[in-house]
Amino acid sequence: MPPVTRQFVTALTAAACMMAAADAHEIWFFRHFAAPPARAALAGHSAKPEAAMQVTSIAISPGDEFPIRETCQGADVSPQLAWSGAPANSQSFALILDDPDAPGGTFTHWLVWNIPAATKELPENLPKTPRLPGGARQGRNDFGNIGYGGPCPPPGKAHRYFFRLFALDATLNLKPGAGRRELERTLEGHILARGELMGRFAR
Repeated sequence: MPPVTRQFVTALTAAACMMAAADAHEIWFFRHFAAPPARAALAGHSAKPEAAMQVTSIAISPGDEFPIRETCQGADVSPQLAWSGAPANSQSFALILDDPDAPGGTFTHWLVWNIPAATKELPENLPKTPRLPGGARQGRNDFGNIGYGGPCPPPGKAHRYFFRLFALDATLNLKPGAGRRELERTLEGHILARGELMGRFAR
């Protein structure tokens, strides 16, 4: 083979190798660092979005003030909550109530999980016990107590309080009295749908 031809073939081979390496690096990058939808598309699967549920309360309208009764200035009882729109294959529900406006960062007021799948409503004034009738379990809030701890912000601007409800594809193997980090870690991979209700309170 003439020298010029050999040089041309060598150059083409090197270019092909470089392109292959670049493609391999791009695929590796997307597999490790791309957002989940991009990773799913690369793998040939569509990302499955979570469904949305509607959460309501007789005591609290969306964006409105908490009644005193449900706060630390009143009886500090948990409000009635109801929901709809859960997927048919839901196996249980979990609930988190938090205050993202707390001075020290998000403050957790209530943790409940293994709410039976047939449940559509929580009544007012649930007992502050590790286990609830029907099998649901309650965790330890950031006051250090089991069950519900109502809004109790420092004097000043109103804080927002989010009831975050999750429909799950399983019941959770989590002991009563667990904290938020344990609950969130256990929720991973089991959320079918979610919904929220936000109320406000100021002192």
